[in-house]
Amino acid sequence: MSEAPKPLLAADEPAPVTVCNPGGALPFLLVADHAGNRIPRALGRLGIAEAECERHIAWDIGVAGLGRFLADALGATLIQQSYSRLVIDCNRPPGSAASIPEISELTPIPGNIGMTEISKAARAREIFWPYHERIEAELEQRKQTGWPTALIALHSFTPVFKSLARSWHAALLYNRDPRLARSLLALLKQEPGLIVGDNEPYFVSDATDYTIPVHGERSGLPHALIEIRQDLITQESGQRQWADLLARLLPRAYRELSTAID
Repeated sequence: MSEAPKPLLAADEPAPVTVCNPGGALPFLLVADHAGNRIPRALGRLGIAEAECERHIAWDIGVAGLGRFLADALGATLIQQSYSRLVIDCNRPPGSAASIPEISELTPIPGNIGMTEISKAARAREIFWPYHERIEAELEQRKQTGWPTALIALHSFTPVFKSLARSWHAALLYNRDPRLARSLLALLKQEPGLIVGDNEPYFVSDATDYTIPVHGERSGLPHALIEIRQDLITQESGQRQWADLLARLLPRAYRELSTAID
């Protein structure tokens, strides 16, 4: 008889998923794939310095607070991932090279080098799949209840990447269905002083993303991936400011989309 897999997360460690405002009936389901930077005790710190765990390589800085403020402002449900993207990236296809990175930007991750398939499977089983199963369950419940749904994925990006400065304040990312993203993009571009990227500095694809392709595109739901430059939402004041802005514009973008469909 084969031995049962050893648990990755101890019983007293946080669950991999945090849900705010469960049962929110508005058409927005907010998700944050990289909201947390926790590392399971069993993994130490993956062989990296504690300071590295506070950098963008470990999580999307500011998104946890932004997500909570936006969920409250909209009265929407928010589903967040609690553990670091360095343990397993919940917006990368499992098994891909970026799923459990051996190097992030210029930083080697020793604890991810030479892993066994059993160890990789444990991270997926205890962190990746519970997060995405919770999203799927929420979407199915909303479908059964007859609530319309738009999936909004929240992320942040660094103001400088490998010595290259980024001028955008925010960006809208999409792939096969750009309708909601472009509607929100147009509204953001009308805001004084904002520089907004259109599928830059990143873009959505099946190879580089999981959440939007699987839960948005395959389900036929309106969706958008929103990126905010992290220096703008590091502090609570910035998180509230961007939450207020998105809470004002997202319903308008969704109404415009709904009108166009009708």
